[in-house]
Amino acid sequence: MRLLFLSLLFFFSFSTYSFAELPAYKIFDADGNELQFSDILNRASEADIIFFGELHNDPIAHWLQVSLAEKLFAQNGALSIGMEMFETDNQLILNEYLAGAINTNSFEREPKLWNNYQTDIKPMIQLAKNHSLPVIATNVPRRYANMVYHNGLDALEDLHTDALRYIVPLPFEIDETLETYANIAAAAQRHGSNQFYLLESQALKDATMAHFILKNRIDGAPFLHLNGSYHSMKREGVVWYISQKDAALDIVTIHLTLQEDVKELRDENHGLADFIITVPSNMTRTH
Repeated sequence: MRLLFLSLLFFFSFSTYSFAELPAYKIFDADGNELQFSDILNRASEADIIFFGELHNDPIAHWLQVSLAEKLFAQNGALSIGMEMFETDNQLILNEYLAGAINTNSFEREPKLWNNYQTDIKPMIQLAKNHSLPVIATNVPRRYANMVYHNGLDALEDLHTDALRYIVPLPFEIDETLETYANIAAAAQRHGSNQFYLLESQALKDATMAHFILKNRIDGAPFLHLNGSYHSMKREGVVWYISQKDAALDIVTIHLTLQEDVKELRDENHGLADFIITVPSNMTRTH
């Protein structure tokens, strides 16, 4: 009996030690002060729009997103969800699925689902379906982004009026001085790409997402938008476009980043968002 007791004591002591040394994530404010998930929830509950900037293949991000959505809905009784992962021309089939008009097999065969849909995106869609929450497809159809990437924004001028329903109204402003955009242009130049076309393509995505968020948000209901972290970091990208249209909106930003050691926020990650979530860089990816 004494041997069993000592074995159990050793096991639990070792387990506690191991988990203490291997935190799955940490949350910080913009200045690097450690926070808790409840701090995100409390602030997000007061906001008009919450941007959760994810790394698309990070399982911690998707788990926290669903957890945040569940709790926001429980606290507010209402919630809208916007997703970069769905393109605007898939809104009808998304609505049909959420309303129960078509079954899961039909839905999953037709829209342009991302490779990680089953593991990372489907849980949020099922949450929305279970609670009758609207999900807004905000991303520009990839064929139009591809047109701009190869030929610039002028290529969109010949689109049919039906196609124009799926993108931000033209023309729209592009601020090349934004740090994230300047970095895109510099990276394109280093790789021999047309930096302005690449920048225009990125701006088209950001401006389109902003347009459909503003078009579909409901006063009094939080709008949780899920996007790649680069689209909202430093309150640029989509956030910048929304602020140009309505500076009075209360916007909260969340940014997920990788660090070898997550216990303290590295200097270069300060200021990326209102809330910065660090995840171990050796965390298992989902695709």
